[in-house]
Amino acid sequence: MKKCFIVLAVLFLLPFALVGCTKKEEKLSSYDITLSYDDESKILSGKEEISYINSSDNLLSELHFHLYPNAFRENAKNKVVSLSNRDKAYPNGESFGSIEIDNVQDENGEVAFSVAGEDENILIVPLATGIYPDESVKISITFKVKLANINHRLGYGDNVINFGNFYPIACVYEDGKGFCESLYHSNGDPFYSDAANYQVSVTFSNSFTLASSGEVISQKEENGNKIVSLKLNKARDFAFCLSKKFVIAEKEVKGTKISYYGYEGDNNLSSCIEISKAAVEYFSNTFGEYPYKTLAIVKTNFVHGGMEYPSLVMISDTCQSQEEEDYVIVHEIAHQWWYAVVGNDEYNHAWQDESLAEYSTLMFFENRGDKTNDYQSLIKNATANYKFFVDIYTNVLGEVDTSMDRPLNKFETEPEYVSLTYTKGTIMYHTLREMVGKRKFEKALKNYYEDYKFKNPAPEELIASFSKSTGHNLEGFFTSWLGGTVVVV
Repeated sequence: MKKCFIVLAVLFLLPFALVGCTKKEEKLSSYDITLSYDDESKILSGKEEISYINSSDNLLSELHFHLYPNAFRENAKNKVVSLSNRDKAYPNGESFGSIEIDNVQDENGEVAFSVAGEDENILIVPLATGIYPDESVKISITFKVKLANINHRLGYGDNVINFGNFYPIACVYEDGKGFCESLYHSNGDPFYSDAANYQVSVTFSNSFTLASSGEVISQKEENGNKIVSLKLNKARDFAFCLSKKFVIAEKEVKGTKISYYGYEGDNNLSSCIEISKAAVEYFSNTFGEYPYKTLAIVKTNFVHGGMEYPSLVMISDTCQSQEEEDYVIVHEIAHQWWYAVVGNDEYNHAWQDESLAEYSTLMFFENRGDKTNDYQSLIKNATANYKFFVDIYTNVLGEVDTSMDRPLNKFETEPEYVSLTYTKGTIMYHTLREMVGKRKFEKALKNYYEDYKFKNPAPEELIASFSKSTGHNLEGFFTSWLGGTVVVV
């Protein structure tokens, strides 16, 4: 996700994330989801059939699923936006949403499920016989999502309806730890999931245009509605948007259809689609081939700068200039490599994907020779802003925790999260490239991408991968930056 704060260029620098566990080469679980959206009630009705494969080393007697829409409940313990962003997120007044689980079945019939978790955020599905490693089970879940009127990943705004993190999705199971059940948090992207194969059908009024993850495999109109079927393989999530205002510009790169969804009356469609195309080309050449057949770049109501999903990214319609929008577009597209393909635990190690996505953005503009988003200026501004943050916190609190590798709930404020995840992470990767050289640094990125496609490497695996590729033992380097002992001068 891209967060935009004040006009300082540092705010254009993003987080990084560490991950949880290495996954062996395996067959993927699959989701077959049938959806119908009613705009009058603002309710999305859905049924998903999950073929879940146990890729752990343990016998599983139950499955756990995240219920992210329950974070939008009126009585939710954790707010989805910080107090400072409340008015921007709720321009029409505070509003609430939720998810209701109507029915769960396995191959033998109905299952006595329960909704648990600290914030009603986990669906627990008991298994009649349990599944051993490499075995599978089929589960069917019927649900309804009530949307809040909020400019966020999930909710409806004045221009677009966003459907991000809307369906029950299986919690990652880590050997030795169990199911990962982190709560929603206003800081960062509190998500963690395994790659899976998706088949999705969406029914909606034909007055809307659909922007979605995945490739359209069929579409038809029926009783005033559109019914669109899509597929997306090897993806750790699936998202879509609906709007009556979309206009589309398209380009193709190496067999991938790139679509930019702007609003009627926009005069920058050409600029946005061109920089999107250039970003896909650069990252494909520098890190490795983009794996999907489509990429949707969607202008939408969003409280932060942007948000990433496999094969779809959201770009906030509050960007103040073309330069700012270009930056956000490139950053979110970089996430197709760092998050969508190479995954991680975004809740507990927010620096791992975000820092790479942010520094990759700087690399793109450096390669492009951009005069506005100039590489050296961005590094200079990042350093100045990070030092300013440290000075302010030290003067006010007497001390400052500059460690980067901590869960989202351990960052006391949003500025602290941004400064340590976005800004400091950018400085870290700039310092590393200066130390090992550009050639070895880019080789490390390419090897990391190739070795961990569609997996969730742990932080130590990123460090080991970079050490092997560069020929330097980088454990001390990363430990000092992540642990907060480095002093930026």
